[in-house]
Amino acid sequence: MTTVTTFALRNARAPRALIADSHADLEVDAEGLARVDISISDGRIAAIGRPAGVVEPGDRDLDGGQVWPCFADIHTHLDIGHIWTRAPNADGSFWTAANAVANDRDANWSADDLRARMEFGLRCAYAHGTRAIRTHLQSPPGQAATTWGVFRELREEWRGRIDLQGVNLLLVEEFRGGKSDAIVDLVAESGGIVGAVIFMVPDIDDILDDIFRLAADRSLDLDLHVDESLEARDRTLRHVAEAARRNRFEGRIQCGHCCSLAVQPEDDADRTLDMVAEAGIAVVSLPMCNVFLMDREAGRTPRRRGVTLVREMAARGIPVSFASDNCRDPFYGYGDHDMLEVFAQAARIAHIDLPMGDWPRSVTATPIEVMRLDGPGTIGVGAPADLVLFRGRGYSELLSRPQADRTVLRNGETIDTTLPDYRELDRLFG
Repeated sequence: MTTVTTFALRNARAPRALIADSHADLEVDAEGLARVDISISDGRIAAIGRPAGVVEPGDRDLDGGQVWPCFADIHTHLDIGHIWTRAPNADGSFWTAANAVANDRDANWSADDLRARMEFGLRCAYAHGTRAIRTHLQSPPGQAATTWGVFRELREEWRGRIDLQGVNLLLVEEFRGGKSDAIVDLVAESGGIVGAVIFMVPDIDDILDDIFRLAADRSLDLDLHVDESLEARDRTLRHVAEAARRNRFEGRIQCGHCCSLAVQPEDDADRTLDMVAEAGIAVVSLPMCNVFLMDREAGRTPRRRGVTLVREMAARGIPVSFASDNCRDPFYGYGDHDMLEVFAQAARIAHIDLPMGDWPRSVTATPIEVMRLDGPGTIGVGAPADLVLFRGRGYSELLSRPQADRTVLRNGETIDTTLPDYRELDRLFG
């Protein structure tokens, strides 16, 4: 006999943007937060309504605290994560980071090393309330088989807790002349997504056509690193949009970073954004990592933030997400796989607040949709009760503290939110 557990979250607040549209009668305050009671039965949301003013035995009184659906982190690098201890970035620059990662990869990335660090990242994300992750995976010959093998094992082991997607990571030049066809075949066999780091090369359009063809022939989506610089001449995002139209690509395309848009003339940036919108490309901004790396010079205070034009994108209907990117590695020495931290930093760095509006969707519903996952990424009747409960009431309270006392529900059940201890990784660092 199956036991049906029924209870309600009383006196809660939730971003109106994260509540299914069918609930139009809710009272919404000036910050865009709705006061709600949420009934949960047998692991699913059974009802959403205005506060009833009573708390029954077994219910949880949130006393005005916020409720969000679980997060989706659509751009990470789990395979690089947590190597800072043995591979620090001496000057904080992009190229020092790239070299440190390459050296560490060649020396240390066994299956055991990868599994320990990637699972550590997954455990952190799960405890913070993340239900889906897309990770880019370094895939040079000689490494790809090991890394993708570990990824497939972890994806299966974490099924039901975190939906895990993989993207190969290769430089644009490595697709020239069919050199990466075997890697893309491995990605297809692994149910992955085709990725590349796109930057200006003389034959950029020819290589992009090859990348789009490789993905289309295997019915795979694309997820590209694009224009991760503060050089106005870097305009490969426009080339990607042109390639999408030229190749009549039917899969989904996401482009990450797109930092150079922020330093280009307004007219040029607007033209590119119009092309991106027409091509149906989604964009993910990585504010924490890009602020760490961009405009860094020894002894000089940075002037520029490296954040792309997210408001202008949203105004055109371009799907915009924020994500954690790197975590405790040479590209970003900090982070804890916590999407609330990502959202809080995005609010400060990219000024997506005042009003917050639909931006809570950028770490929940929008990435869920881009990833083609089951479930809406919002709070709706019939959806699994995968929720994060915060003590913070308004946005100032929510985003001023790390909300370390949050409660995470998965299928209506409270999970253990104890974070793994960094000392567990000591054995990897000698």
